[in-house]
Amino acid sequence: MEKRILGADLEVSAIGLGCMSMTGGYSDRPERTEMLDLIRTAVDLGVTFFDTAEIYGPYANEELVGEALAPVKDRVVIATKFGWDIDPVERKPRGAVTSDPAVIIQVVEGSLQRLGVEAIDLYYQHRVDPAIPIEEVAGAVKELIDAGKVKHFGMSEAAAGTIRRAHAVQPVTAVQSEYSLWWRRPEEEVLATCEELGIGFVPYSPLGKGFLTGTVTATTSFDAGNDIRSTIPRFAPDALQNNRAVVDLLTSIAERKGATPGQIALAWLLAQKSWIVPIPGTRKLHRLQENIGAADVALTADDLSEITHAADSIHIEGGRYSEAAEQMTNL
Repeated sequence: MEKRILGADLEVSAIGLGCMSMTGGYSDRPERTEMLDLIRTAVDLGVTFFDTAEIYGPYANEELVGEALAPVKDRVVIATKFGWDIDPVERKPRGAVTSDPAVIIQVVEGSLQRLGVEAIDLYYQHRVDPAIPIEEVAGAVKELIDAGKVKHFGMSEAAAGTIRRAHAVQPVTAVQSEYSLWWRRPEEEVLATCEELGIGFVPYSPLGKGFLTGTVTATTSFDAGNDIRSTIPRFAPDALQNNRAVVDLLTSIAERKGATPGQIALAWLLAQKSWIVPIPGTRKLHRLQENIGAADVALTADDLSEITHAADSIHIEGGRYSEAAEQMTNL
């Protein structure tokens, strides 16, 4: 697969793999052995960039990724995240963000152990902690880099001004935020900031949590106890029906290109900038193969103009998060 560079020198596959859903978060609960096989198959298919976080599980996702990639850890890039208050005994989140430098220095040890690595390739602040100056957070990660425990610093869902302040203390290699044809806020300021500062950009949920694949309809149900989409306003039936317009757009382009709607959505992202690396998540082999195939879909300038112009005219109904979750972003 084509390779891309995040920041100054972090080389990764053009499409990565988001691993969050492999330990929960959606309606079905995948078998662990199947997920180990899927991650290893991704490596065989050319994926070198894998995304996890201590909060996924908590801890179980890092353990899964660490075990799956142990035989090839010198050939892949593993990104993980800090920044949530987690009870280490109960292995449960306590509901608040925390980026206290002392906590960062402490929790990195757990991530290193679970991932089975001597240094974390890319260490993201998962959410900005408004109680801690970002300069102190960047300084703590700088200490970890100087100590050889972390190689690169990343940020997630941070505002442009916060990115600048952090970058002045410790260069930021990548910013990870939601970005797709149905959530384009990074275009307002963050992408321009990344381009100016030489920071890579990693879109998560590049397929709109499955919606942009065309497999989710107004009649699709989500398990209220296990599926995060049951809490997201734009996955309410009326919103799904209204938002179908963006899927129809992708489908029309896909039919001309001999591709799938999801592949067009990913190809559109890849075409925006050479330093954008989406990380679609999946728990199914055929979806993994489909997502990887998007790297080979060529969109012309006319295709891109058509897609962007049409998307500009579509009103997406419903928030991408609950109100409380949205308030923790763009800080």
